[in-house]
Formats: sequence, structure tokens, C-alpha cells
Amino acid sequence: QLQLVESGGGLVQPGGSLRLSCAASVFSLDYYAIGWFRQAPGKERERISCISSGGGSTNYANSVKGRFTISRDNAKNTVYLQMNSLKPEDTAVYYCAALRGRLCNSGPDYWGQGTQVTVSS
Repeated sequence: QLQLVESGGGLVQPGGSLRLSCAASVFSLDYYAIGWFRQAPGKERERISCISSGGGSTNYANSVKGRFTISRDNAKNTVYLQMNSLKPEDTAVYYCAALRGRLCNSGPDYWGQGTQVTVSS
């Protein structure tokens, strides 16, 4: 079974940056589109970004467009989420998930355990 581990979360001031990593073990990520999701307290989990298996296609939720950048390094079996200009409303637990296919038009199949991001002064 594909196993995903997120890292890179933490406490950052508004306007700051963080880079999250999603590393896979056991199996290769090459065949999966990868999505980043987040869940804030009292809110539903939402998908904020996705990248196709080859990296040629990406998309973003309006709430993060222009501030977050998703990328992947298949040689390292890792997907990244660079988060800039962070706002308090970005505070949430961030999850990566492998989707059921190579493109972003499918649902999540495997989840990581999540990493906390807190944006506060």
C-alpha cells in the first residue's frame, strides 16, 4: 500500500512562507496525481491544489492561487507545496493524497497523516 508522509508544517507569521513536502514510501508516485488538501477547525476538508503524475498539469483553489505553488520530483518520490504570503486563514492541517489516476479529475485514494500549519503573529 502506498504510504505518504507530510512534513514542513509549523508556526509562521502572517506574510511568511513554508514549504510542505509529501514523501512516498513502498511504491512510486510516478503513476499518481497528487493533491494537497487542508482542513481548518470546524470546516470541511478542501482540496487546494493538484498536480498530474507527470507534473504537466496543475490547479489551485481560488483561495491560494498566486500564493501557493505545487511541484513534484519523481526521482525523489516527493511532492512539494510552496506557500508564500501566508494569512491567518491558511491555518489548518494540511494533507497530501494520491489520487486514483494520473490526472487531477479523480478522487483521493491514499492519504498522509497531515501536518499542522499555523499562521499567527
